Amino acid sequence: MAKTPKILTGLDIDPSGIAAAEVRVNGSISVSRAATAPLEPGVLRDGEVVDSAGLTEALRGLWRDNKGLGKRVRVGVANQKIVVRILHVPPTQTEAELDAAVRFQAQDQLPMPLDKAVIDYVPFAPDPEAEDAGRRVLLVAARRDMVENLLNAVRAAGLKPMGIDLAAFAMVRALRLRSLDEDPVLYLAIGGLANIAVAQGRQCIFTRVSGSGLDGMIVDLAEREQLTLDHSRGWLSHVGLVEPVEEIEGDAQIVASARQVLLEGVRRIGAEVRNSLDFHTMSGGSGTVSRAVVTGPAAAVPGFAEALQSELSLPVERGVVAGAPDGIDASEITVAAGLAVQEVSA
Repeated sequence: MAKTPKILTGLDIDPSGIAAAEVRVNGSISVSRAATAPLEPGVLRDGEVVDSAGLTEALRGLWRDNKGLGKRVRVGVANQKIVVRILHVPPTQTEAELDAAVRFQAQDQLPMPLDKAVIDYVPFAPDPEAEDAGRRVLLVAARRDMVENLLNAVRAAGLKPMGIDLAAFAMVRALRLRSLDEDPVLYLAIGGLANIAVAQGRQCIFTRVSGSGLDGMIVDLAEREQLTLDHSRGWLSHVGLVEPVEEIEGDAQIVASARQVLLEGVRRIGAEVRNSLDFHTMSGGSGTVSRAVVTGPAAAVPGFAEALQSELSLPVERGVVAGAPDGIDASEITVAAGLAVQEVSA
């Protein structure tokens, strides 16, 4: 009799907060259990842990308040210092030969010694029309000390890391099952950072992290109107980008400021995305992005996806997974759900 797979909990750690999810997969992903919690400002900076004790305490609190969440976790990573490259490797016969070829080329591609890096790679499907039998692979590398710092904080909270994965891969994995597009699709997870990915079908072919995100908008509004961060976050969600400003209840000055901050934030993110797509194209990326899917905490702001659509001149839809529990917006747990899926490659 086949053993029942042990439950794996996806753990998404973003500057805006932490999200944990367990899922069921039967043709599509459905969340069976999930929980979220905010992070204190300064626990993460640009996606890297700078306050290990603060992160550990937040994780302990999340599990303490949500009995039953599995402690075997796969952790997502996303920051601007993670290196992602496409490598062209010569023909190989075995997985060991492919691994050796990737590591040999990685020495010249990475801004860090191999012994100080954690690297992984995802082979692209072979091109039957290619004249040579070589392979392309998507190489991902992160500083070993950054990864160990993150995992040590997770372990100190009483959790058992079963692996790490690029958050962009998890985002694509969570949303791709409903996508049959032949053209490349742009995926965006916008929280404390903006996680940008381009995927061709099931294969993530490009990813980049931008510092522009919802957290910057929250801080901006808080400073303009002398609000707490919690109040600023609430005002942005309340104001949104749907109703005319004069029809929104509340302090007129704060309402107007919140709308202005949101519009400026959308423009910044739009510019970052366009620059990233240009870089992808100049780096040899093939095909034209046909549409975009946005998820993450920013996607829960009314009208955000529509405003981004106007900024990018692309069809933009909100991407969520099914089964989010009451009180949690589905877009907040998309990446965590993708991390919980029992596969590693995107």
